Amino acid sequence: MTKKKVVLVVEYNGAAYKGWQAQKNNVPTVQGNVEKALSIIANHPVSVICAGRTDSGVHASAQVVHFETNSIRNERAWTLGVNTHLPNDISIVAARYVNEDFHARFSALSRRYRYVIYQSNLRPAILANGVTWSYRKLDVLAMKDAAKYFVGEHDFSSFRAVGCQAKSPIRTILNFEVQQFGRYIVLDVRANAFLHHMIRNFAGVLMTIGAGDAPVEWAKTVLDARDRTKGGVTASPNGLYFVDAQYPNSFNVPVCPLGPHFLPFVEEPSYELPS
Repeated sequence: MTKKKVVLVVEYNGAAYKGWQAQKNNVPTVQGNVEKALSIIANHPVSVICAGRTDSGVHASAQVVHFETNSIRNERAWTLGVNTHLPNDISIVAARYVNEDFHARFSALSRRYRYVIYQSNLRPAILANGVTWSYRKLDVLAMKDAAKYFVGEHDFSSFRAVGCQAKSPIRTILNFEVQQFGRYIVLDVRANAFLHHMIRNFAGVLMTIGAGDAPVEWAKTVLDARDRTKGGVTASPNGLYFVDAQYPNSFNVPVCPLGPHFLPFVEEPSYELPS
């Protein structure tokens, strides 16, 4: 029987997991749970490939994955059926059959993350694992100006983790928006691809600048240094969300509302499409 390819959109709270990727030591991962639940519905072992792996403690409102199956199921089975076998902090929010040319990772034109900072002199209890807390008031205008240095194609060696396995540190930031809504500050970044810890290292630099501990121009100094030791602290994973992967329209991948969903008022920035 010819295998069919299915694309899923997955939402998860990553606080309880050691990242997306399944690991050999049986630690809890999002991928491990998704594959286990899919295998029950498919009645055969299932392996999934994602658009972008997330680290321990990182969340997603629209992670895109694909898998192949020779089982005949309707799309509701791949959502409602699979969700009955998933923990409450992981949910399949969309499913669709796609053609064989689709690949969740290699077909993606861009990926998008949002990093949510909560400003208050007292730590939050609600969403404690869903936002990064700043007890200091941050200068959003300074953060906006600093973020402009990151837009375009650059060597982001200063913003990659020491253990990053990417072959090249060159990445293209298509847009980098910094928006404030009440006590929330949202960093909204779209790129062709990301390096390990890249967004969290962006956040660390911008929060340092926002707190007044470094000038706006320090962002460029860090970028030009091409040296991770010059890049300051790596911000917490708590506020980081994978919110979108963009594909050619011909694949007909499901499009979901941008998250995280406790921020429905976040405006939609305009983005240039990658060539």
